[in-house]
Amino acid sequence: MLLSEDTLFNGRLICRQHREGYRFSVDAVLLAHFCQPARQDSVLDLGCGCGVIGLILCHRHPELRLTGLEVQPALAALAQSNAEANQLGHRFAVRQGDLRQISDHVQAESFDLVVSNPPYYRAGSGRISHEDERAVARHELRADPDSVLAAAAFAVRNRGAVCCIYPAERLAAVLAAMLRSRLMPKRLLPVHSCPEDQQARLVLIEAMKNGGEGLRLLPPLFLQQRRNGPDSPELERMYRDDVCASSMSCVTALR
Repeated sequence: MLLSEDTLFNGRLICRQHREGYRFSVDAVLLAHFCQPARQDSVLDLGCGCGVIGLILCHRHPELRLTGLEVQPALAALAQSNAEANQLGHRFAVRQGDLRQISDHVQAESFDLVVSNPPYYRAGSGRISHEDERAVARHELRADPDSVLAAAAFAVRNRGAVCCIYPAERLAAVLAAMLRSRLMPKRLLPVHSCPEDQQARLVLIEAMKNGGEGLRLLPPLFLQQRRNGPDSPELERMYRDDVCASSMSCVTALR
């Protein structure tokens, strides 16, 4: 499969992607900035795709140890290649496997933080891609919220954190799935395209395993200053060192 070679952090990181397969969007960058790992945390990325979240986290937090789990063999190999291309192979390892069989791939409660930018279109809803890699990455063919969050709860230590991103319209189902897996929501960040849009497009959620009550609703994040306008200052700051050299529009790339 043909690859593009994009760069992150003003050329300091290489992120190769399949030209015709699944390609990451702003979701991954938002999630990588939303989570708050401690200095030497062990992090698991469920459904790591090409490894972009791991690349960003390793760059921003130089002492993290990161494991990626990816069900699609070609994407798992690509993520490992990206880690090695950036001299991160000693801190960023990728395993190929299905998160629905999480106990086959990682030990219980062995991670301080679990992150996931999962497939979040219901199977059979919307336009299913004819490209298998995209379909599996975008649609809940192998990973619905219950399976993703159950896997996260298995892997994260007691009172460890789980961070994920979902469409705002799926929030009720995601919160219910978290509670079923003993993950207590602690921070919630709504993401809007622009201030004129009253409805959030996405939500970023941080939960704690076996945590107590106390959910903090954060001020909304706007991706644009106005509809079809320039990026918001918040997003500009987020991308200041994270610009993708392929000229991908970080706003229109929402899945």
